[in-house]
Amino acid sequence: MLFQDRDDAGRQLAAALVKYKGRHPVVLALPRGGVPVAAEVAGRLQAALDLVLVRKIGVPMQPELAMGAVVDGEQPVIVRNQDIIDLTGVSEETFEAICKEELVEIDRRRKRYLGNRARSDVKGQVAIIVDDGIATGATTLAAIRALRKRGPKELILAVPVAPLETLQKLHGEVDAIVCLDTPRDFGAIGYYYRDFSQVSDDEVIAILKRFPAGKTAARAP
Repeated sequence: MLFQDRDDAGRQLAAALVKYKGRHPVVLALPRGGVPVAAEVAGRLQAALDLVLVRKIGVPMQPELAMGAVVDGEQPVIVRNQDIIDLTGVSEETFEAICKEELVEIDRRRKRYLGNRARSDVKGQVAIIVDDGIATGATTLAAIRALRKRGPKELILAVPVAPLETLQKLHGEVDAIVCLDTPRDFGAIGYYYRDFSQVSDDEVIAILKRFPAGKTAARAP
């Protein structure tokens, strides 16, 4: 399956999630790439839209290779990809140093994207985590575990594309997974989009402005 862009992927994903529309879900996007996808889902489901501020902890010489991930919070949730750490020989000191750098970036994004915006309360609600795709699953797992601590009634993972092996690892962490394509030879998320250009901070801010903060229904764009 090939998506035109993130908006197209979001529309297709929203169609697969329409059964949740009457359950007043909260849609939570992983910025930045997951935000345009999640916006289409939130609009179709008339749901609140919020962010999960999570950052990959990349291997120093290969930053795209995730040796872990960290999620924002009073007590940040850190997930370690021990296989990658062992394979690359990264020390604990290096891991901690990069983790701190990513927490600084999370703080920047929180201030830039959200400011004083009210956050959606997911306690007792159906929460749907949305990204533009999953590769290793490290950032997704961190987001799932952080959200689980906030007490949702049901936690759904929804993505356009991901390798089946990664989804199998995540299966026990959520109540349901909705994924449109699970290619055998995955490669990279960008392979499944005609337009996979980077999402800017300004685009994230503009999308959030289309949705009333902390509400249970989204305003049409």
